[in-house]
Order: sequence, then structure tokens, then C-alpha cells
Amino acid sequence: MGAGSVADFGHAPAIRAVDGLELAAVYDPTPGKAATFAKNHSSPLGTDDLAAFFAAGFDAVTIASPAGAHLQNVVDCAKHRLPVLCEKPIAMDDAEAVKLVTHMASADLPLMIGFVYRFSPVASQIRDWIMEGKIGEVRSLRLIYDWGLHGRYAPNAAGVWGENPVWQGRMQEGGPMVDCGVHFIDLARWWLDSEVVRQSVAAAWVADYEAPDHVYAHLDHANGVHTMVEMSFSYGHTVREPAPQFSYDIIGTGGTIRYDRSTWRLELRDGDGVVVGPSASEKGFHEMYRAWGNALRTGDFSEIPTGEDGLRATHIARSLTNEAIARR
Repeated sequence: MGAGSVADFGHAPAIRAVDGLELAAVYDPTPGKAATFAKNHSSPLGTDDLAAFFAAGFDAVTIASPAGAHLQNVVDCAKHRLPVLCEKPIAMDDAEAVKLVTHMASADLPLMIGFVYRFSPVASQIRDWIMEGKIGEVRSLRLIYDWGLHGRYAPNAAGVWGENPVWQGRMQEGGPMVDCGVHFIDLARWWLDSEVVRQSVAAAWVADYEAPDHVYAHLDHANGVHTMVEMSFSYGHTVREPAPQFSYDIIGTGGTIRYDRSTWRLELRDGDGVVVGPSASEKGFHEMYRAWGNALRTGDFSEIPTGEDGLRATHIARSLTNEAIARR
């Protein structure tokens, strides 16, 4: 449900590539959009008719629509007794997010949140190293994603330049901490197996939206670890040749772990030297769908990010953003 850019570059190719899965149908309310998408991704049905979509007969639904549509999408899926994989951010506010999660829980239906960063071989290796104590006791995480969200301005079909609808839409949904920061918040909770108990925020407005477009979050976990998350949509958002910054740093009593996306290099440094980990993107769409397909087949959902994970990460991201707005 939802035939936008994330479905196009991430979800649909992964569904088609993973053994045991197929893209059975596509729905988007914009006339003609789902039909074109379905043709491009070899799906037998693309429709803007909701009844026709659910009549197609399938086993689970991916919700990749804008955040404001997620709750109604989930209600429709639950009505048809279908498990759901829902994109982040899961809703526009805490009240909607709680309704979404509790609706699936009360219907006793599986709900997976699309925290695709968890499934990258990079993130999995980092978790293994942390759990094995390879860098001693973890004391601090520094997680950075500064980029321009494909540019704030772009030409339309007529060649007239204006604000990029993608940039505009994601700022209206809550900005970088809500859109991308939820991934880092989820990774920190998952890597550390520890909840956030205190938080603070600082922010900057390069563009004049309600939400800040460059945000610094500081999170204290119950186990004493500190996580710093820096997120931006305005880092190079008006330049011809942007140079985004994406990195993970995990600092421990016995060493460090660092991932730099510009080189896809993952390395662990300790008293014995340097260990190089798997080279991979920060996203793991194929791995996520392998895990989701396996969970649907076996009924074991213990290894997937749950609605509760989505609820916690989204609440932290939105409350940080709202605090920054209130203090502007």
C-alpha cells in the first residue's frame, strides 16, 4: 500500500528478489500510479480501488504510504486479517501511533516495523561485537546522518524549479529526527538492549519550517551509556555536489567500532589491532524481507522489530522535535 519512492527502490525489489515471496498486488489512491508501479515491478495487479486490492488474495501487506495514511491502512488490513510490515515513522503523533499498535495487538495480528537498518550485515556485526564484549563495556554511541534529502529544490515536469515535494513532505511529517532519526534511536536500543531514560535536544533551522532541519539529540540509557544522534536534511540541501556524512561510532572501555558509509568500511580497533567487518550498505531490505518471510512461515516473530519498538522510537523522535520547536 503506497507506490512511492521507498516502495520503488526498496520494498518492491526486495520482495521480488527473496525466495518464497512475490509482489501480488499494489494499491495507491492516486489514479494510475499503482498500475504503472505494478507494471514496472512485474506485479499482476496495480489499482486505486481498495476493494479490488484486498480481493486479490495475499498473505501480508507492506504499508509504504505517507505517515498520515498509516493508521487507516492498518485498520483496513486488520479488517481483512492480514499481517502488516509498516514503514516508519509509524504515525503523525503519539496518539495515532498508539492506536495503530494497539489495533493490531487487539486483533492478534503480527505487526513489523520497517527498521531496515537493523538488517544490514553492518548493524548485525556491530551487535555481535557488542554482545561478545569485543570492545569491553560500551560507554558511548555517536550516530550521524547529515544530508540534503536529494536537494531542497528541483525542476518539475515542465522544467520549472520549485521546492522538491519529497523534501517538503518529509519536513511536514516532522523533519529529519522523525524521518531518519528513528532508525538510529532503534539501533541504539537494539544494540545496547537498554531503554532511553533521559533525553535532550538542540536544533537549527536552515529552512523555515515548523520542525528543525538539523537536529542534535542526546540520549541516556538505563545502563549508563550515552547516545548522540545528529540528523540533518539541510546539509548540502542547496549545493550542486553534496557530500553527505553517515557514520556510526561505538566507544568502549577496550576499543572502538566505526562504520563510514562513504567507503562502506566497518572496522573494530582494540589492543590487538584492527578487524575489518563486512562491507555493506546501512540498509538491509533483502535481509529484512527474508526475516519477515521466515517469521510469517514459522510464526516466530521474536527476531523482528515490533510495533512496540516503533512506538518507542517514534515517541522519542517526536518528543525531541517538539521540544526543539517549543524552545525555538
